[in-house]
Amino acid sequence: MKPRVYLDHAATSFPKPPITLETMHSFSTDREAAVGRGAYRSSRQAGEVVARLRREIANWIGADSDQEISLHAGGTEALNTAIFGLLKAGDHVVTTAAEHNSVLRPLHHLATQGTISWTIVPVNACGQVSPDQILSAVTDQTRMVAVVHAANVNGTVQPIREIGQRIRAACDAESKPVLLCDAAQSFGQLSIAVNDDCLDLLAAPGHKGGCGPLGTGFLYVRKPVQTRLQPFLFGGTGTHSESLAMPRDYPTSFEAGNMNVPALAGWLAGLRWRRENSTVQQVQEASQQRLQSLAAELYNGLEQIPGVTIIGKPSQPVLPVASIAIGDLPVGDAAMILDSEFGIEVRSGMHCAALIHEAIGSPPDGTLRISCGESTTLQELQALFAALHEICGNANHPVS
Repeated sequence: MKPRVYLDHAATSFPKPPITLETMHSFSTDREAAVGRGAYRSSRQAGEVVARLRREIANWIGADSDQEISLHAGGTEALNTAIFGLLKAGDHVVTTAAEHNSVLRPLHHLATQGTISWTIVPVNACGQVSPDQILSAVTDQTRMVAVVHAANVNGTVQPIREIGQRIRAACDAESKPVLLCDAAQSFGQLSIAVNDDCLDLLAAPGHKGGCGPLGTGFLYVRKPVQTRLQPFLFGGTGTHSESLAMPRDYPTSFEAGNMNVPALAGWLAGLRWRRENSTVQQVQEASQQRLQSLAAELYNGLEQIPGVTIIGKPSQPVLPVASIAIGDLPVGDAAMILDSEFGIEVRSGMHCAALIHEAIGSPPDGTLRISCGESTTLQELQALFAALHEICGNANHPVS
């Protein structure tokens, strides 16, 4: 069996840090307990894990308080919490064609129900949105602007800070739409500062750059926005149990049901491991340098392979994510060949992003997406390039 070459980090990172997995196992076997459901020591310790994780995430994104962080079962749930919790009948939303379906589908649902109206701002051939077009789409009825930090199809990084600062400058405090950012591809890897970026809400999963397991995520909500957010999931919170009404304090009111504390404990351990002996800023800077170096290697290697078409290459690649096509070979077939013949795992198709493909010129069946992580080695990239040369009929072509 060929060694596994994993190049689908945009879906989930692999391998997870050993400390993440060890902590999950240790918590489950030695001290598992529900949060807020008991006064005994193990339950209190579980509560302390959750509290420390909130503080850790707040530190990573520059939030003012850990009480601006609610914990969820993934980035999708966090984004849905923001969208369904804030938008009301008659609201207008501005978003972009680069968004993941975790944003597009909830908004489409509300629009088809007649609850909201929305404007989808187009992106260029690199998948990037223009801040000018974002601002031009904002009206007096706009209550939310939703912009992804980095596109999952090709890694294009959006000018979030410029968009946030310009919205704040152009709108008075009372009429300013909230700015929601999907940071699924950037949290834990690229610099995020919610105050400097003028973000009101930010959602991300823990299982990608955050070094956590699948099934984890968070939502940042700036304090002035919290009173406007309505829960859409109801149940036990461990507080005010005598009342049939959900508590109205954030984040408790958005964390109904038992938390997956073993997973959260592993996520906390992974984030702490990432910044061991360093500051968050130092980790983010080093991560970005590593990822940019991998992006350069990835794109340089792909550009040397006759028969490979790069789709939607960013003008300045920051993340090592590339979408390609191989001649007329269906992308699903290409992915299966890479897996079965070479042990290389990549993703094919539309990548849960419905609208960006037309702008970047994808084939009808989508793209073959290659996405590296910080653990990706140059040897793994060389294996990819050699495999692509062979698939393209260039077996004798040298791989630099």
